[in-house]
Amino acid sequence: MCEIMTVCAAIVFTLLYTVSKKKNAPSMQKTLLFATFMFWGAALMWSVDGIASVIEGEPFFDISRSDTILGFIILGTGLSLFGISVLIQKLKTVR
Repeated sequence: MCEIMTVCAAIVFTLLYTVSKKKNAPSMQKTLLFATFMFWGAALMWSVDGIASVIEGEPFFDISRSDTILGFIILGTGLSLFGISVLIQKLKTVR
């Protein structure tokens, strides 16, 4: 489940980055690009983990409760880092 949640977050941040690029919002582009790479990197990591699970005879997607909790922890951490990055960007523009 954490794979699915991470890929969805990566897609959302990719779309947000694309829209901000079209609207010429350079202050948010760097922060959105950071979040996009962060979530795509995590999705790649979970894909490798899923492939290793398949090799061991387990299913690719783990839809257990603990994996869902892990997915929420990953999303919370990623969104917190994104929020901190946005806050730092805002503080830089105020000064």
